[in-house]
Amino acid sequence: MPSRTEVAKHNSKNSCWVVISGIVYDVTKLIDQHPGGANAILALAGKDATEDFDLFHSSDTIKSRPKQVIEIGPIAAGGGSSQPPPSPVASFIAAETSDSRETSLKMSAKLPLVACRSLQDFENTALQLLPERSRVYFHTGSETRSAFDNNRADWARLTFRPRVLRDSSKLSMREQIMGVHSTLPIFIAPTASAQLGNPDGELCFTRAAARMGIPQGLSTYASKSPKEVAECFQNDPERRGGALFYQLYVPKTKGNAKRMLAEAKSLGYKALLLTVDNPVLGKRDENDQYKELAALGPDDEKRPYATPPLPGEEPDVPRAIHDPTLSWDDLPWIRKAWGNGPLILKGIQCVEDAVEALRHGVDGIYISNHGGRQLDYAPSAVEVLLEIRQNAPQVFEKLDVYVDGGIMRGTDVVKAICLGAKAVGIGRGFLYALCSHGTDGVVRAIEIMSEEIQTTMRLLGVTDLSQLNLSFLNFSRFSQAKDIRLFSSKL
Repeated sequence: MPSRTEVAKHNSKNSCWVVISGIVYDVTKLIDQHPGGANAILALAGKDATEDFDLFHSSDTIKSRPKQVIEIGPIAAGGGSSQPPPSPVASFIAAETSDSRETSLKMSAKLPLVACRSLQDFENTALQLLPERSRVYFHTGSETRSAFDNNRADWARLTFRPRVLRDSSKLSMREQIMGVHSTLPIFIAPTASAQLGNPDGELCFTRAAARMGIPQGLSTYASKSPKEVAECFQNDPERRGGALFYQLYVPKTKGNAKRMLAEAKSLGYKALLLTVDNPVLGKRDENDQYKELAALGPDDEKRPYATPPLPGEEPDVPRAIHDPTLSWDDLPWIRKAWGNGPLILKGIQCVEDAVEALRHGVDGIYISNHGGRQLDYAPSAVEVLLEIRQNAPQVFEKLDVYVDGGIMRGTDVVKAICLGAKAVGIGRGFLYALCSHGTDGVVRAIEIMSEEIQTTMRLLGVTDLSQLNLSFLNFSRFSQAKDIRLFSSKL
């Protein structure tokens, strides 16, 4: 049994050991392959990494990487501490303990669930309650946050053109989303590391989706495994519908992608959301800064800054944590590995790629700028929908189009459908409900969206989603006058 003193000696990139739940692991071979980057592991080299591991990973993550993680054995009792002296900035970046987190929840002016009237209420509450580490991760955007901010702002630039004196007593909001029935034209968009906001993580989404009859997308980087989520979905005693979709980030070793797809298929995931907008990880300054501060040692500031490689001569592709070679040519083997279920490309951001997706025979496209976390100044969902509508309207006739990005109200959902989207994904809005109120919070958030969607439809004078079209929108705050005529209805 290795002692803590022995473990502490293996604290470099050449020999890296960590302790997880009392077991010592050699993770040296994993460092350069770790999806969260090498620094996430090196910051815990030679230490007990249990708390950090449990926040970001499911219980069977270690078993899924047998060639990169070597089990050394149980750690010996005693033998000294493997923890370094506290960093000079420890007070600034220290994560709250479970006890202090619980105390902060009890003492806070937490908005009661019955008083939550919008997704913004959940966001406001969650951002007050979350520890800094979680708040930064969930709220960060890329660089100037332009893409993040425009996601929401552009929905507000579209206004409605309602009809009156229409019988709105009976109404249907049901839709087929990626081949499955949904009670609403919305689904839970895949988000990573939900366990940072609630110990049950993505299982809160799963229960809520099953109980309210809408689909849930599960990220490759979910803190709960596909198996855990599938079992929760199947066994929820209050399930009244719903379905599971699997979001894939293609890893650098493509053979691992085939294994991941086979597992998702065997567990009953109905559609594949292939993420295509991340050949490299976006530059997320606030989150990157927090991680560097958290990893800062007591003497790090005194060390001379090492001269980096010449620009463009780095040994690897900077910020590439997935397969940077992924291209349109990879779609055939991905389609074959996935089988007959719907294949949706997630991350389409221009009309050219929408047309290319149509040419490659996918089942749908998912317009998304990754919540404003990838390319700064990326277009909003509204901009892309309008661009496709102007230049290639046939895309809407031949492909199912889905969107996410800044959707916080039922009015946003209805606007998206008027523009041609079949349904919308909601990520952060439901994530903040999970953070502030757990499963019940997500159920309540879905209920709020239902109320807002049907209220908007009735006030527009429509009773079925199929009746929504461009004529219900006013583009005067979005386009020049010459463009408005393109979208206006004819009397």
